[in-house]
Amino acid sequence: MKPVLTLLFALFLATAAAAQTDPGPVDPRADPTAEAPLGLVTVDASEVTMAEHQWVNRILAVFADTPNDPQFQQQMRLLQDAYAGLEDRDVIVVVDTDPAARSDPRQRLRPRGFSLVLVDKDGMVKQRKPSPWTSREIFHAIDRLPLRRQEMLEERPGRATN
Repeated sequence: MKPVLTLLFALFLATAAAAQTDPGPVDPRADPTAEAPLGLVTVDASEVTMAEHQWVNRILAVFADTPNDPQFQQQMRLLQDAYAGLEDRDVIVVVDTDPAARSDPRQRLRPRGFSLVLVDKDGMVKQRKPSPWTSREIFHAIDRLPLRRQEMLEERPGRATN
């Protein structure tokens, strides 16, 4: 019994020592091989065209006339914790707060003031909202789309979609 306790105690001490020497989070800029921390990644609308994402990604476009728009700020806070669900649904978040820049998404989707626009992989607008949406509402809207239902069936063939 004594050798077993000694072995367990030694293992415990080794684990505790390893935990104390852990350097903590790695700065991705210092180590290019380190993974970046997870979080919401947005794309500036001036850097994207709608056609390049057709049949590849769904686009969730968040428009405002200024980044100081309270509805815009609220929407970005609501999206902050939704990154995993958005990634699972192949969604990129495109942000445009400069009407003067006349980006491709702004010209094609023609928002007025704050606007949240969901574009499916086929390039068609599926939802337009003049006010912020929670991640739950966004996920529900995406999961009802025919293309998304087909994707869910392909992921899990035995799953029913009612």
